[in-house]
Amino acid sequence: MHYFHWIAGTILALAWFSRIVDAAMGMPSVANISKPEWDRNPVVSSGKLPFVEPLSVNLSAINPRVSIIVPARNEEADIEQSLTRLMRLEYDNYEVIAVNDRSTDHTGEIMETVAKNARDNGHPLLRVLHHAELPAEWLGKTHAMWTATNLATGDWLLFTDADVLFQPDSLRRAVAYAEAEGADHVVLFPQMIMKRPGEFMMIAFFQTMFMFGHRPWKVADPKSRDHMGVGAFNLIRRSVYESIGTYKTLRMEVLDDMKLGKVVKNAGFAQRNVFGGDLISIRWANGAMGVVNNLTKNFFAVLSFRWPLTLISAFGLAFLNLMPFLGVFLAHGWERLPYAIALGSMFAIYLGMSLRSGVPAYYFLLHPVSTLLFVYTLLRSMAYTLWNDGIIWRGTKYPLEELRKGMV
Repeated sequence: MHYFHWIAGTILALAWFSRIVDAAMGMPSVANISKPEWDRNPVVSSGKLPFVEPLSVNLSAINPRVSIIVPARNEEADIEQSLTRLMRLEYDNYEVIAVNDRSTDHTGEIMETVAKNARDNGHPLLRVLHHAELPAEWLGKTHAMWTATNLATGDWLLFTDADVLFQPDSLRRAVAYAEAEGADHVVLFPQMIMKRPGEFMMIAFFQTMFMFGHRPWKVADPKSRDHMGVGAFNLIRRSVYESIGTYKTLRMEVLDDMKLGKVVKNAGFAQRNVFGGDLISIRWANGAMGVVNNLTKNFFAVLSFRWPLTLISAFGLAFLNLMPFLGVFLAHGWERLPYAIALGSMFAIYLGMSLRSGVPAYYFLLHPVSTLLFVYTLLRSMAYTLWNDGIIWRGTKYPLEELRKGMV
């Protein structure tokens, strides 16, 4: 047992300490487009910035056109507010294409009402598509986005979700950044709206693991394989979207947002991710079990629907996150030191996240609880998918064989 604690503790200390050092050095390089320097219009075709107030003149001739794609299925609780916010963007050259994907509630009716109100107010920005059937070998969401892009007229395509709330200046700042940086794909991290302690606890753990498993500061490095994609805000050049094969390439991808980032990066295009404060925000889940339910559909897909890898990952997740807490109690004397270093590094990540996400650092104390819930979610996702021989997503079943076959 003496040697076990030194070996296990050293592995954990190196894993957590190396990541916090890497993050401390890399995170400052990730831009924050909510800062004053990005409160401007996009660059003009000559490559120079227009030295004018953002909204003082009509710059439709030089601002790139953006098509915003909003797929929705049974989103009657959120769709009106989301689309209404999009109608109020401080950008003079954009359109919104909302897709009602076989909804069984009032989503489609609400979409049409918002579109009519926009037209009545002189803003014919919103077009609504209604899907009654889903073709074979397509997920509903990917098919909705693909059909919308076939009608889009923008130089840029922005894929977002039906429950995302946009601030008026969010699109203008993002496009200004993309054009100034010469980016082909820009991911804007959303601010999470959290109301219950369980949400704070689970989202804090999710963000910690996201930081551990992905390196946002490496996404811009063309030599790195790190990539990024977020369903709330994937902004991509139309020419790049077409060159990677459009959403046909991702038609059976459950994790279409991250896989979009992967194919863009692998194709050699310039990818960036940015912070933006509350430029966009989303209520991701209702309570701790809401997070569990949301991730049940996705977790097995993260591991390519392979049960041996899932079991190994569940063990690794438990070891990485629980053993530092157990070790400081089970070990003796100096054997506790590497565990303490791992815990200190873990707390430093929570402290850093508290400055950006609004999750208080003391939720670090609930890290073991959230670990157990995430391990449960991972195993639950595997069990549900194998038991049902596929996933059931918003009333539609997608067979496991087709999901595996369609993976990028």
